[in-house]
Amino acid sequence: MKHFLFTALVWLAFFNTANAQQLKSPNGKFVMEFSLQNDGTPTYSLNYKGKAVVKSSKLGLELKNDKKSLLNDFTVIESKTATFDENWKPVWGEVASIRNHYNELAVTLNQKEADRHIVIRFRLFDDGLGFRYEFPSQKNLTYFVIKEERTQFAMTGDHTAFWIPGDYDTQEYDYTTSKLSEIRGLSEKATTANVSQKSFSTTGVQTSLMLKTTDGLYINLHEAALINYSCMHLNLDDATMVFESWLTPDAKGDKGYMQAPSHSPWRTIIVSDDAREILASKMTLNLNDPSKIEDTSWIKPVKYVGVWWEMIAGKSTWAYTDEFPTVQLGVSDFAKAKPNGKHGATNTNVKKYIDFAAKHGFDAVLVEGWNEGWEDWFGHSKDYVFDFLTPYPDFDVKGLHEYAKSKGVKMIMHHETSGSVRNYERHMDKAYQFMKDNGYDAVKSGYVGDIMPRGENHYSQWIVNHYQYALEKAAEYKIMLNAHEAVRPTGIARTYPNLIGNEAARGTEYQAFGGSKPNHVTVLPFTRLVGGPMDYTPGIFEMDLNKLNPDNNSHVNSTIANQLALYVTMYSPLQMAADTPENYDRFPDAFQFIKDVAVDWSDSKYLEAEPGQYVTVARKAKVTNNWFIGNVNGDTSRTSAIKFDFLEKGKKYIATIYADAKDAHYKTNPQAYTIRKMNVTNKSKLAQLSAPGGGYAISIVETKK
Repeated sequence: MKHFLFTALVWLAFFNTANAQQLKSPNGKFVMEFSLQNDGTPTYSLNYKGKAVVKSSKLGLELKNDKKSLLNDFTVIESKTATFDENWKPVWGEVASIRNHYNELAVTLNQKEADRHIVIRFRLFDDGLGFRYEFPSQKNLTYFVIKEERTQFAMTGDHTAFWIPGDYDTQEYDYTTSKLSEIRGLSEKATTANVSQKSFSTTGVQTSLMLKTTDGLYINLHEAALINYSCMHLNLDDATMVFESWLTPDAKGDKGYMQAPSHSPWRTIIVSDDAREILASKMTLNLNDPSKIEDTSWIKPVKYVGVWWEMIAGKSTWAYTDEFPTVQLGVSDFAKAKPNGKHGATNTNVKKYIDFAAKHGFDAVLVEGWNEGWEDWFGHSKDYVFDFLTPYPDFDVKGLHEYAKSKGVKMIMHHETSGSVRNYERHMDKAYQFMKDNGYDAVKSGYVGDIMPRGENHYSQWIVNHYQYALEKAAEYKIMLNAHEAVRPTGIARTYPNLIGNEAARGTEYQAFGGSKPNHVTVLPFTRLVGGPMDYTPGIFEMDLNKLNPDNNSHVNSTIANQLALYVTMYSPLQMAADTPENYDRFPDAFQFIKDVAVDWSDSKYLEAEPGQYVTVARKAKVTNNWFIGNVNGDTSRTSAIKFDFLEKGKKYIATIYADAKDAHYKTNPQAYTIRKMNVTNKSKLAQLSAPGGGYAISIVETKK
């Protein structure tokens, strides 16, 4: 690891107008300028290769019950510049080593009348800008309440945006592609029904927000290191094309309770004239602290199957019986209840999945609906909803653990909270200890429905702190965590690498709830995945859900080749083969790719990328010299053209190509695919058809011949 640091300190006189201060990125392509307006309002702007990316934009925070707030009347009393350069190794990731190289400007501002000061810290990387507010320990700014953060991102024009509506409780929307000026008119249609949702503005959108300018710049707006703060949305003034931060409120409408010394999360702007560089950026991770877990040997990437898709599709249920309209834990006697005959988490069914995992080399099996309480778990604002300890009569925790262990398979626990975070925290230690006692070292948690305490939102400061508490508590028990319906990730997996997955977006389950747009997976890498990996649960081979459940007429808007490619394009150290064993047995040749593909990587190359249209990624598996390529395609058929120049010179490889057939189509012919082999070297090229909603997947193995 190389690590250089130098600091220059400049004392500035007290005056009402400060001269602009410039900061350049290490490669000189970015220039950030900080200045104060005549009234002492802090502003910044950002240029890339001489082009304006963000015009002069205001900075500051409006405080509750405060006459002055932290908006204006500032003077610069100190500026510090620094350079930092290191290489660090992630516990798991897309690459084996990450360079963290930036130039920094920290500006200390003073409000003379209120005798308060704050620091605005800017870090400029070769791929973009991060900045945050810092509140040093001081007499006149100790405890304060944020009414609203007033950070602006002034756009240079009516850009194309890939957006989902701003919402305090869900991110599970399809993406809309439109001009910024069109967001207001499209917002109502883009806000589809969800079990918990709360929109705040017809021009509000969520981060990570992807934008493209008419002159070919790609801009991504997000945040990094969201800890002890509420999640940031963006609200657009479509008359001026200025975005302003919009924090998620708590039950009282307050947006943040702060105690100095403290700081905000980083606000991030990733920019390039090459879409592939947006996907390759590690800036979000670099703005997070190094791992706080010293011994990470127990954190391991996982490829798993599970009793889940048949439940999502409606073939089986989470609930054990239909006899109990209500459940009282410890009172309701399930031993006396008649099973409904559709329960998914039975000993027999789970053993089937364990056997399948063992036969095909999967690491683990996830089981949902194993514990008492599912009969009335949702929609009743129920506090004591689960105890995370008591199994149904047909689920033998110890017996199934021993059976799985004998097969070399791990079990993954499921903790659905039904949004009752107080209840989860009340049971958390016992639940995690129960996991360790029974051989579980990974948990999928869920937060479906409205949050309890009543009136709280999924992304408010208090609930964000709950997610962090669960993550840190899991680390104490050496448990890996995969949180669903939680706040979107912001790179915190660098600091707590036991966060091996999140949902926090519209995942595969929605393909069973009416379907997602066929280009959905060409947008997610530019948006949701900027903050961290997603448990997208790919691998669906039967697209007509009525074949699994006659009452479900949903269609999975994808081809089989597209589903295979997702294991490469949708990066995650936690990957599920989500379909049922029966469907994989129907297509054993295509299933081979899922069995072969790695889940941890030493290198990644982004070969093609255009948000909403296509993504092509090549990744090198850790330890081996094998590579895997994935291509996902949007609505329109295209021919993908790639080079294999990332392969080692002088080596020969055999590439197995899983591709759409000529007549494949996500809607009319999704199971049409071809498999062929070809010899390749680093000089080889490939032109490959990708159908609408399709793609291709390639495994590349070195040959000694």
